[in-house]
Formats: sequence, C-alpha cells, structure tokens
Amino acid sequence: MIDYIEKTDEIRQFTEQHVKKSRYEHSVRVAEMCARMCRQYGLDWRKGYLAGIGHDMCKDFSDEELFELAGRDGREIIDYDRKKPALLHGRAAAVLLKEQFKVYDQEILEAVANHTSGIIGMCDLTKCLFLADKIEPGRPQSTDEYRAGLLAMSLNDMLYSVLEENYEYLTKKGYEIYPGTREMIEYYAKIHAEGGR
Repeated sequence: MIDYIEKTDEIRQFTEQHVKKSRYEHSVRVAEMCARMCRQYGLDWRKGYLAGIGHDMCKDFSDEELFELAGRDGREIIDYDRKKPALLHGRAAAVLLKEQFKVYDQEILEAVANHTSGIIGMCDLTKCLFLADKIEPGRPQSTDEYRAGLLAMSLNDMLYSVLEENYEYLTKKGYEIYPGTREMIEYYAKIHAEGGR
C-alpha cells in the first residue's frame, strides 16, 4: 500500500530538482487538474495527483538517459521515437517511478508511460492524465470556458473531443503524427458514437 503523502512528496521534490521551473509549474497544474478529474469521475484522486506530479520528471533528461530508461520497460523503441527521443520521457518516467520510487500500481505506471500519445484501451486514470496534460490552465487554449465545456462531458466524450482537436491542430501545423494515432482516434470515435461511457 502506497503512503501517498510521503511518496508524492518524494516524487514532487525529484521533479522540482530535475526539470526547469516552467515545467515543474506545469507538472503541479497537471497534478491538480488530474486529481480534480479523478474526483469527478470516481477515481482515486491521490493516484491522479501522484501521476501528474511525476509525468514529466524525465522531460529534461538527455537523449541517452531517455533511451536507456525507456529501453528497460520491455517495449520496442520504434523509429519515430529514435528520431524524437523526447517522446520517450513518459516511458522513462514510468520506469523511474517503478525502480527508484517503488511505485508498482499498474494504472499509475500506464498513465505516466502513455501520457504523451495515448494508447488504445487506456484505463480511466490514463485518460485523466492524458487529458489533464492537454487542458491544464497553463495551455494557451485552456480558458475557464473551454475547460468547463469539456468537464461537462463524460470522460470518453472529453477524450474523443480532445483527441480530435489535437489531431486537427497537429495536422494543420504540418507536424508528423505519432504512429497509430489515427487508429486510436477511430477506436474512441466508435465508443463515442455508441454513447460509451
């Protein structure tokens, strides 16, 4: 059983020491937003806060450190990640949470590992962290009205809305899209169309 107060503070201190100030402030906002969403959708807010405060703990690590850490999670490092090693920071953080901080909760590890690109079939905590990272109040589009509109939705409807919006933004800007993103959106579009909760 995790002592959430002690463990979260350890992770918070590590994050504060290893990322730039603006990223630490972002991490605090994500933690607060994720905890709020967990409360709203009937999840353990303490897990949400812990995942949020640690999600970017490796973001400012070197490419070599990211490859080394992420390479220990048993998943393949694809060519897309090799070209953009920064995308491995979530996987690296999940490994660090497990190995250094002794966090073994699979939902927390899944959420942190996949908060950047999302995955098909993500658990509700992963959805909350993925969304909190995209809509925390420091994001340019995230006005009070914007968040209120999203938070009035079911969790799956909010996920679908933000996935579509994010995909449109990246496509319009001409960015290369993470492999499997379109399939993931189609997966959640089907759930959305069926009124899935």
